[in-house]
Amino acid sequence: MRKRSRSRLHSKKVGQLPGTLHPPSEKKTSHIKLAMFRYDSQNLIETSAETLDKLDIAVRDDVLWLNVHGLHDPDLMRQIGQVFNLHPLVMEDILNTDQRPKVDDYDDYLFIVARFFGYDKTTMEISSEQVSIVLGKNFVLTFQELPTGSFDPVRERLRSGKGRLRSSNAAYLAYSLIDVIVDRYFIVLEQMDDDCDTLEDSLLRNPDGYLLKKIHLLKRETMELRRAVWPLREVINTLMRNESGLFEHETVLHLRDVYDHTVHFIESLEALRDMLSGMLDIYFSTLSNRINMEVRALTVVAMMFMPATLIAGIFGMNFEVMPWLKDHSGFWFAIALMGGIATLMTLVFWRRQWLSRKTA
Repeated sequence: MRKRSRSRLHSKKVGQLPGTLHPPSEKKTSHIKLAMFRYDSQNLIETSAETLDKLDIAVRDDVLWLNVHGLHDPDLMRQIGQVFNLHPLVMEDILNTDQRPKVDDYDDYLFIVARFFGYDKTTMEISSEQVSIVLGKNFVLTFQELPTGSFDPVRERLRSGKGRLRSSNAAYLAYSLIDVIVDRYFIVLEQMDDDCDTLEDSLLRNPDGYLLKKIHLLKRETMELRRAVWPLREVINTLMRNESGLFEHETVLHLRDVYDHTVHFIESLEALRDMLSGMLDIYFSTLSNRINMEVRALTVVAMMFMPATLIAGIFGMNFEVMPWLKDHSGFWFAIALMGGIATLMTLVFWRRQWLSRKTA
């Protein structure tokens, strides 16, 4: 789930026929795993394999869910596409793991692209994984790059039979998967928000260049999230319109709830981005204030020595008749005058709090 250059991924496809299948640029798994669920209100069959011929994937009246972990075998993907009569462009988009969230209507099925996100608190970086969902009348196909276990809550609900998942159609299963994806966004957002609070506390205590680097990094990651979530809102909105007719009225109501969660996430993400922008302003304001304090301190020191410099310059002039010039105590009078003026200026600066630590 490492970030990759978008330009390299797209440059490899230049000049090739549409629908040409190419595996992702990096093989992220050593083998492919196929996990299948067949179920209705009374029965549940769970099977896993590494080849397609070991699974009963015929579409019948019950609900079929086939989940594929690993996308580096174009031949297997081509077989799956032939069994479920998927368009070559769909198979190409599944293997191109840099797709933006979208939904395409192919009459008999819907093709949905979303993204899972994870957050590493050590490096403060976001990892991204594409999830492709194909929703037919009685089947759901999901394609993932890695076996992350992100859909385990849905699998546990199927095994336990709790809720209305087992008694509902394939569209309700697709809704449940999308709901899990959106819920995981809030986990990432909470972790980023915790780091943002920590950075803010450190920034107010002792701002430095290391904190500036972390703030910029976190702000860049919020932009990565924003690019993925904004299109997802339109995806869910399209599913809510139910132009395909695959979703029941009750499922559409649940999709509205997911849409509300998506909007809430976007608003929270925007608030986090605004907070990070404010932290940058605080950093530069604090840095500017610190420079002003240092310049003021140097100015105060220079002003304290200016009278002494003036007096020394006057007594250093080449005149034969000058006060105190031939007086045995003249030197000490001059030193006392310099010290007195410097002391007086120091008292004035102190009363104006120019030397106070509170303003530093």
